[in-house]
Amino acid sequence: MKIALAGNPNSGKTSLFNAITGKIEHVGNWPGVTVEKKEGDVKQSLNPKNEHLVVVDLPGAYSMSPYTSEESITKDFVQNENPDVIINIVDSTNLNRSLFFTTQLLELGIPVVIALNKSDLIDKKGTIINVPALSDALKCPAIQTISTKSENNGLSELMETVIMAGKSGKKQIAPSIRSANKASTKEEFDKADNKRYTFVNDIVDEVERRKVSSEKQTAQDKVDRIIAHKWLGIPIFAAIIYLVFSISQAWVGPWFADIFVGWIDLLYEGVASLLGESVNPVIGALLLDGIIGGVGAVIGFLPLIMVLFFCLALLEDSGYMARVAIVLDRFFKKVGLSGRSIIPMIVGTGCGIPGVMATRTIKNERQRRTTAMLTPFMPCGAKLPIIALFAAVFFGENAWVGTTMYFLAIIVIIIGALIIRQITGDYSRSYFIMELPEYRWPSIKKAAISMLMRAKGFIIKAGTIILVCNAVVQILQTFNWQFQVVAENAPETSILASIANPAAVLFVPLGFGLWQFAAAAVTGFIAKENVVGTLAVTFSVTNFINTEELALIGGSANVNEIFGITAVAGLSYLVFNLFTPPCFAAIGAMNSEMESPKWLWGAIAFQLGMGYTLAFFVYQIGTLVTVGTLGQGFMGGLIVVMIIVGYVGYLMRKGNGRRAQVSVGMQGAKL
Repeated sequence: MKIALAGNPNSGKTSLFNAITGKIEHVGNWPGVTVEKKEGDVKQSLNPKNEHLVVVDLPGAYSMSPYTSEESITKDFVQNENPDVIINIVDSTNLNRSLFFTTQLLELGIPVVIALNKSDLIDKKGTIINVPALSDALKCPAIQTISTKSENNGLSELMETVIMAGKSGKKQIAPSIRSANKASTKEEFDKADNKRYTFVNDIVDEVERRKVSSEKQTAQDKVDRIIAHKWLGIPIFAAIIYLVFSISQAWVGPWFADIFVGWIDLLYEGVASLLGESVNPVIGALLLDGIIGGVGAVIGFLPLIMVLFFCLALLEDSGYMARVAIVLDRFFKKVGLSGRSIIPMIVGTGCGIPGVMATRTIKNERQRRTTAMLTPFMPCGAKLPIIALFAAVFFGENAWVGTTMYFLAIIVIIIGALIIRQITGDYSRSYFIMELPEYRWPSIKKAAISMLMRAKGFIIKAGTIILVCNAVVQILQTFNWQFQVVAENAPETSILASIANPAAVLFVPLGFGLWQFAAAAVTGFIAKENVVGTLAVTFSVTNFINTEELALIGGSANVNEIFGITAVAGLSYLVFNLFTPPCFAAIGAMNSEMESPKWLWGAIAFQLGMGYTLAFFVYQIGTLVTVGTLGQGFMGGLIVVMIIVGYVGYLMRKGNGRRAQVSVGMQGAKL
């Protein structure tokens, strides 16, 4: 039996899907989280007869007339895949809006069971819904559910009703209203929709009794006047992000990291003692420095990342992240984007791949492609080890480094969007309407599950891609082109150094013109975590967490002795890795969502140019401020940056020319 879950965004569909199937899909207290259908079998406790019941979680939709590509997924599945029964998840706190979609589902001739979700919230508000009267009015069963609770949640009754409806195959009698799907003109369509709205309003008036009028200002409305204020919202957001980074990178995170790194050190020492003195030095170096040391250096940052993900999950579940989208919408509209573009970028803070995939919720093609191009600029989970490393090594674990990178990313995205809009000459505007979910106490359990799932993905990547990459780096660093072992005092003769040196020349104006940093930057395109792993292998440092052991918190002189670069150059290197193209998997996601090779290669070139230009200015200006002179390779870097800026300026003028031609053509048409 194929069971479809369909409902409005943020109605609790994915929470219900997880509760029914036992799966752990990402849940967000805001719309636009599910961007493709997900399938799972009903768990044993809700399926005592062990029947083959497949549940499909569909993206949220307000109507069967799709506005976005994610809504098209829902419409196409319901109409073409012939589900045996539809569970229509209805937000009990907003019956008026939710039932419009319900009436459309009832007209499809497929058995429908309504799950009145978030029943606990209406109880708190004192709202009463006459469930039997609602079932009778819509001619279909309605069950009250609470998808976030493990007991007394109504799910057993819901699944019993669903199985009965699916087996009987009885089709509901649609309400006596005209189907908008049969309308042939706009007037007929509007008339049918108006009739549908009237029908829904009459039902709600009959079955719902509210204790508090929706017209009155609630406590949440008053909080939103501050949190989502057009001016106060930005400093509040900055303070919250700074607090999150302080907790994860300076307070709680390092405490767990020290314990975790101690275990890695014990593993290193244990394996070294087992190998003994007789083992081949090359094999020993590959196993100890390449695999355990390189992978361990990356894994060592896992506690910091887990604490950060936990804090972000709490913010998301509380309903705050939806307010961030509203606050930033005003700025994004001015550069040709909308608040809907913010959703993929916030999703991208966990991983760039689902962040890019989430751009399919944007209807405007140019805005969708632009957002897919700019979303990877947001620091994702793979970039957090790089931020944590350079914040700890060069800046004494200061939380301002991570906070600054997030706000620099927002600034870069805004500037990038402005440039792309002028290059394309597309000045069309879109309007952003977003449901603000209610504030609620975040679930510690849900945040912990979200943290563990992301940690699992991090560990899997570390144990596969990063392990193999570090092993290859160690081998290339160990041998020269004659496949002889490189002398310890001549690492520059290795295969790795000879490959990386040409690229290192390009990085001299950025402050990190050493082959080790060039090699790390290149392996970072495979997976951004490789930057830390490669640096650990090439500099033979297995513990980046214990900065006292490294003796780096004492000034840039000690940093220079170990890494050969200054703190300013370290900041430049951090900026370069954050704002150049993402990993290959994220580039593949960009290719899928953009559906244009021209846009894809243009995006990669734009990201490379942006990363190089930003790193150049950070190093040269930073060196001028701290030392009083310009940095090494200034003229060469300036020439490269001028070429990049000049070409972008040429494309912008060309785009403005196209816009002027379109404007003249439109005026002529009017005349």
